[in-house]
Amino acid sequence: MLEYFIIAFAVISGLYFHWWLMVRIRRWSNRDLALSMAGEDQAKRDYMLAQLTEAQRLKVGRRELEAWLQRAADAYPGNSA
Repeated sequence: MLEYFIIAFAVISGLYFHWWLMVRIRRWSNRDLALSMAGEDQAKRDYMLAQLTEAQRLKVGRRELEAWLQRAADAYPGNSA
């Protein structure tokens, strides 16, 4: 009976770790995407991170996120016209 518990614990732990790792990787990649659109301008980097937070609050889907962030980058008030 104890061996079933050990197996179940190992499987559940592995699944949880896999989920946790995937969430972390997704957050890192989304952050890198937003920062890549900002370039080296620190004010724009802060703006893009704020826009990423807003996209997460609005629950923008993964497929739409890049276009959403690109529109936000294009609408940056500091862009030269």
